Amino acid sequence: MGDLQRILSIVEEARRRLVRVVVVLAAIFGFVIFFKLVPVRLDLLGLTVPFAYPWPSPFDNVTAQLFRALVPFLLPSGVTLLNVGVGDSIVAQMEIGLLVALVVGMPWVVHEAAAFLMPALRANERVLLRTVGAPASLLFAVGFLAGLFVLTPLTYRLLFLYVAAMGLAPVLGVQSFITFTLLYSLAFGVVFELPVFLYALTRLGVVRASAWRQHWRGAVIGSLVFGMVVTPDNSGITMLLIALPMFGLYVGGAYFASRWEGRHGSREPPRSAAAGG
Repeated sequence: MGDLQRILSIVEEARRRLVRVVVVLAAIFGFVIFFKLVPVRLDLLGLTVPFAYPWPSPFDNVTAQLFRALVPFLLPSGVTLLNVGVGDSIVAQMEIGLLVALVVGMPWVVHEAAAFLMPALRANERVLLRTVGAPASLLFAVGFLAGLFVLTPLTYRLLFLYVAAMGLAPVLGVQSFITFTLLYSLAFGVVFELPVFLYALTRLGVVRASAWRQHWRGAVIGSLVFGMVVTPDNSGITMLLIALPMFGLYVGGAYFASRWEGRHGSREPPRSAAAGG
């Protein structure tokens, strides 16, 4: 009966924290879907300060404003976006709204997840979680922004060079544009977490640093497979643009894992080896 009560208490705690996460994300999503930001300039102490206030607008909302701001930056000049399906524009706004809610609400999601897991972690695992929490969040943000503002525009320019070479009209469906842009940018955010993942496994004693160096060929294949899976096109160019940085980050993670192990040694044997013994 005691075990059942503990299980029920864990489930109830997970439900409570999940509800808090959903409420925060839903509030952010509702704001960007049903409001727009009206820019104004405030005169404060002789200085003109840019400012914006929210105004109800379910059609011309924050997601539509973000869309219009990103299109000229991401796509080459002359490319025309088409609303191919009847509801493509609605789905595009929903996808942008979900992404904004996830990005803005990520600190709260991480806080709730850490608070739920912390009581079950050992002392060294708690220290590791505090150590890698900030770098992991920073790396995800850097990867996502690099994917959105650097590699995604570059990819579009490369792909539309082939379109121009074949004499085709440079048009793109809005749904394809949003899906490609969001998945590609999020993929870079996930890829930039790789060094933290390798470092954490070595520091916990799960995988020795030498294993990362020995299995670099598998990392190359894994990078290519990941790039093939997450990119929504079949050109091969986008796959390489993800696979190459991913392998570079793998090398960087292996370096920091080896450096930590060289300084501190492996405090406990890898769990797989311990289980086998």
